Amino acid sequence: MLKIFLVEDEYVVREGIKNIIDWKAHGYEFVGEASDGELALPMIQKARPDIVITDIRMPFMDGLQLSRLIKKDFPWIEIIILSGYAEFDYAKEAIEIGVAHYLSKPISSSELITELHKLSKKVEQNKLERQLREKYALEMEENSLKDKTELFKRITEGTFSAGKIIELANDLSIDITAGAYQVFLFKAISMHHEENEYSDSVNKIYEDLQKITNEENALMFDRITEGKAILIKGDSPEDIERSLKRNIDKLLKILSKYDHIKYYGGVGETVNRITHIHESYEKASHAYAHRYMTTASRIFYYSEIINNEAGYVSDKFSIGSVDPGHLDRNRIWEFLKTGTRREVTYYVNEFFTGLGENALSSAMFRQYIATDMYFTISSFMDEYGLDRSNIRPFDLSGGEVSTPEKTVNYVKQQIYTAIKLRDDQAVNKYSDIINRVKSYIEKNYENEDLSLNTIASYVNFSPNHLSMIFSTKTGETLIKYLTDFRMDKAKELLRCTSGRNVDISEAVGYRDPHYFSYLFKKTQGMTPTQYRNLGHSLEE
Repeated sequence: MLKIFLVEDEYVVREGIKNIIDWKAHGYEFVGEASDGELALPMIQKARPDIVITDIRMPFMDGLQLSRLIKKDFPWIEIIILSGYAEFDYAKEAIEIGVAHYLSKPISSSELITELHKLSKKVEQNKLERQLREKYALEMEENSLKDKTELFKRITEGTFSAGKIIELANDLSIDITAGAYQVFLFKAISMHHEENEYSDSVNKIYEDLQKITNEENALMFDRITEGKAILIKGDSPEDIERSLKRNIDKLLKILSKYDHIKYYGGVGETVNRITHIHESYEKASHAYAHRYMTTASRIFYYSEIINNEAGYVSDKFSIGSVDPGHLDRNRIWEFLKTGTRREVTYYVNEFFTGLGENALSSAMFRQYIATDMYFTISSFMDEYGLDRSNIRPFDLSGGEVSTPEKTVNYVKQQIYTAIKLRDDQAVNKYSDIINRVKSYIEKNYENEDLSLNTIASYVNFSPNHLSMIFSTKTGETLIKYLTDFRMDKAKELLRCTSGRNVDISEAVGYRDPHYFSYLFKKTQGMTPTQYRNLGHSLEE
């Protein structure tokens, strides 16, 4: 039932139109009235009518001004203007605004209903097309996720010009310009799930974090298995500091509701240019790498870490000054499981810094650290079925640990090698996941409820994680693959059977035949009927 709103300053005329017509009997719902445009606008914004009937001459705000504002915010609302004025200029302006009908007063109820019936067909068609577009945009949202992730990657590489970054952001309808920027990295982990499992709690936290960033005019980017990156924008460093505090305070309030969630964050430093965002990201990553030095949830600030590192002063190294917890193999193991190759340098530097400034001055202690690292890494590789022969034991004669610098480099190389082998094995594992996904789609494509979320749940991945893995491995988004698969099946049925479009639509997973036709034309460049007729014409 279409909704009608009436704007008319003459009380008698307004009451006549409102009361004489039996709106429901004609298939309409009368949702409101006002005596002028100024009063009508907020009421229209709330009621969202399908058709507005308005007088052209009214006090405070006339019909043309009102129509212009309506069309700006709600272009799908159709407008009928009633006027006792026949001047051409009024009609011309009404047409330019996009008014559907320009009718002269007085007008009878039957004439108005006739015009409404004519217009209602257009309204219904436009409404259907709008719903189909919105549904399509929602389904294709996965493409936006991929493009946003790619944008953040370009920003943090530090190789693109400001103009190019702004251009890429504008293409995604993202306003990235500001006077200052700061990067905040964050990850939530459910202690009830394996690292790559779907977690409702974690996803709810990320949804709430998205709302926070929207409120604070910040931008959130997905980092797949590494959580989220928040780009905080502001007019000045002071503005950034206030916004960061609000973001983190709101986030911590949300996190306090979850006893089973562990979280880590890394905060960079403020920069004042788009092309310097990568510097804030590097510092945020440096701070974020500190999560492997503790078992407690915490937000790490780069500025604090630098001050702490500068505070390590010791004239003489003492083995008794080393915190045994700092050498905990479980922490090293945790980094080997979840750390990234780009974090190796940060982690190793932080590891040795935490031992004290003169720890590596002792040759015996250097050998102990190198030995312990070798066996820890070897044990990790055995546990995960990796070839430990790729890990090189250090030269017992002391060459590779003869200096602090060589010791640090030796440890970095071995950890880097282990993580690279881990990632290579994961790639093969992901190939199996992709094959499972494709097989699941092939068996379930007829099910309309099949979606990124249901497929991700089937393979025990978060939707975002699965989306990025699928895109990386196949070069296309999962939803595009599913849509193309269904369209290929539809084309096969259109060519090889005499089934009706509505039956074919349901057979390939679309209960709504209108949406099936819309999607078919969107992806194939023609309607299902045109495709079928094209096949017949080629055979003749």
